[in-house]
Amino acid sequence: MASWESYLQQHRARFLDELVGFLRIPSISALPDHASDVQRAAAWVAERLSAAGLEGAKVMPTGGHPVVVAEWLHAPGKPTVLIYGHFDVQPADPVALWTTRPFEPTVREGRVYARGASDNKGNLFASVLAVEALLKTTGALPVNVKFLVEGQEEIGSPQVPDFVAAHKELLACDLVINADGGQWSETEPALLLGLRGLCALYLDVYGPSSDLHSGVFGGSIANPLHALAELLASMHTPDGKVAVEGFYDDVAALTPAERAAIAAVPMDEAAYKAQLGVTELYGEPGYSTWERTWVRPTLELNGMWGGFQGEGSKTVLPSEAHAKITCRLVPNQDPKRIAALLKDHVARHTPKGVRVVAQTGNSMAYPYLIPADHPGNLAARDVLAELYGREPYHIREGGSVPICEVFERYLGAPSVMFGFGLHDEHFHAPNEFFRLSSFDRGQVAHGKLLERLGQG
Repeated sequence: MASWESYLQQHRARFLDELVGFLRIPSISALPDHASDVQRAAAWVAERLSAAGLEGAKVMPTGGHPVVVAEWLHAPGKPTVLIYGHFDVQPADPVALWTTRPFEPTVREGRVYARGASDNKGNLFASVLAVEALLKTTGALPVNVKFLVEGQEEIGSPQVPDFVAAHKELLACDLVINADGGQWSETEPALLLGLRGLCALYLDVYGPSSDLHSGVFGGSIANPLHALAELLASMHTPDGKVAVEGFYDDVAALTPAERAAIAAVPMDEAAYKAQLGVTELYGEPGYSTWERTWVRPTLELNGMWGGFQGEGSKTVLPSEAHAKITCRLVPNQDPKRIAALLKDHVARHTPKGVRVVAQTGNSMAYPYLIPADHPGNLAARDVLAELYGREPYHIREGGSVPICEVFERYLGAPSVMFGFGLHDEHFHAPNEFFRLSSFDRGQVAHGKLLERLGQG
């Protein structure tokens, strides 16, 4: 019987055709008009998991966009691994900036271009094909495997935490393999160990009962825009630290080993500045750029508005002003506590003459961290080192992937991040693509990882 790796090579053309068909489905979870397409993508995934040899594949409701589950549980005494991914995609706008239509997949120069190619359909499908290859050639898997594939990741997975909490027995596992991730470069692997959490605060500042003539009334009452600027400025020190009382109280200090691992990750500051179009880097003193963006908490102003916004001049004293704030949080920080600290700060620093309403936003996620020496990471490290011919970097991510903490909270299972997308593949932007070399490598990598996990 042919080896499972040979099976992947022999069926490569078919697999690429299937991926193209998957990518044609405009499963945009953010747009109500595409709800039926999200359902269609869910059905596609369920049918494809069954074809791969998994059992009990079905689409399950959540109260929002659905999830798909499947399993193969015939490896007694072996661990159970849950493979996670998502089949929903971001909106394709602005469509005019695409070279080819976002849902008419095009293969050119060793890449497949389409919305969702890298995030996450290509990465997800690679894991499915690895399982198929093992089952079709050996008749078994080296570990017990379950799949949970969702259709609402791109809108923050609003119903998925409750689904996981309500189906803990169905999803019970020892380890999660998260296919929604990436590597450092085409030649450099990476193990993603941590993700920052998130909380949001919305500020509404109210002054006079209506907009006023700034000449007639200016100087006699507080200007809500001035008050908002003063309030926001009070949240940072001049050197870039967050000035909210208690903000850093629970932050875990980095160990020398953690700082050394981060320092080993390449950073070309000149190229970084050129890429971003800035002349200087800025941030909390005493930390490197990677440390600031990966392992230190932040408080960022995402938007502020009020008063006259049109062209030219209008001498108005506005009646209200508004701002939106998000904080990225690191291990030990609780987003609910941080939101409460922000509200306390606002109450203490509200300028005289205005009223401020502070509301917690719906965006909330807990930070996530898995030890570098967790057995799942050690297995992933071995596989990546074998495939790339070098040790992976130990990295963290400044963004948030709330599902990792959800799995740990409800299933007691940590997540190994094991995707093969790269940061230049324009996910969430026009002309998204996925390298076919990464598609091929991801299939082999998932098969080898399952074998390693089955060995111990």
